Amino acid sequence: MPLERPPYFGLDANVPFPQSAALSERVLVAEEAGFDLFSLMDHPYAGDHHEAYAALGFALGRTRRISGYVGVTNLPLRPAPVLARTVATLSALSGGRFVLGLGSGGIWKRIAAFGAQTLAPKDAVSAFEEAIVLIRLLTGGGAGPVDFDGRFYRVSGVLPAPVPTPPIWTGSNGPRALAITGRLADGWIPSFGADWLAESYRAARPRIDRAAREAGRDPAEVISYFNFGGVLTDRDVLSPRDPEGRWTGGSVRQWVEELTGAVLEHGAGGFNTHVVDASGDDGADVVRRFAAEVVPAVRAAVAAG
Repeated sequence: MPLERPPYFGLDANVPFPQSAALSERVLVAEEAGFDLFSLMDHPYAGDHHEAYAALGFALGRTRRISGYVGVTNLPLRPAPVLARTVATLSALSGGRFVLGLGSGGIWKRIAAFGAQTLAPKDAVSAFEEAIVLIRLLTGGGAGPVDFDGRFYRVSGVLPAPVPTPPIWTGSNGPRALAITGRLADGWIPSFGADWLAESYRAARPRIDRAAREAGRDPAEVISYFNFGGVLTDRDVLSPRDPEGRWTGGSVRQWVEELTGAVLEHGAGGFNTHVVDASGDDGADVVRRFAAEVVPAVRAAVAAG
């Protein structure tokens, strides 16, 4: 089933090729434990990574409730019109259990080595905006064939897929991309693992909110979904953040306090987690423990708050 309402809890499902069997096992454990989403990275130029959309489709096919997303889709290597068809297909076959995570690029040297044209930053952001507009036009049914004549994408007389457009979350970073997120997207995944206390987040989020308001939207329509990991300990730690202010983890109580505060005080819409135990293991036991002890407690505290 599609996502209901935040806060969402996701699990980082990435594993390298030598552990391929562990990928589907990890997603199945996440679904059984009650996570809302699983995520995969999109680095097709890396030989030790699974191709994200093939792995996503495989994992969705083995599950029945959990949603999935690629965080974030490497747009320069996936032309928007074809991506729109991929998005519609995954959403239709999974019963709406799909979120489109979208980025404008990133590691351009490696993207270029994989055969894509290198774009200047301003052009990459323009292509990113066109892609969001075009994907929305090519999903959700619509009144008739789509004609689109942009700088980077052009289609003529193309019928949209009769499938609702999935939520679109961006990995935007610069001022223009943040404004595009506020105008056009449904969610934002802050870059470089920034959380709600990071200065980079505090500087960036107001740009999204301002652009949303200028477009006649409620800024709350654009959720903030954080990549947030750390160790889950048996007892409280002296300080759950390092001297630079980055979260490193702590006890169940400390996790619940931190995540509840993130939602109620800072408007967090969800968390894509990578949790390890004291030995550094991120396997099924710590995933199940986090889902059983932290997630319901946060949800209950948020509901009460």
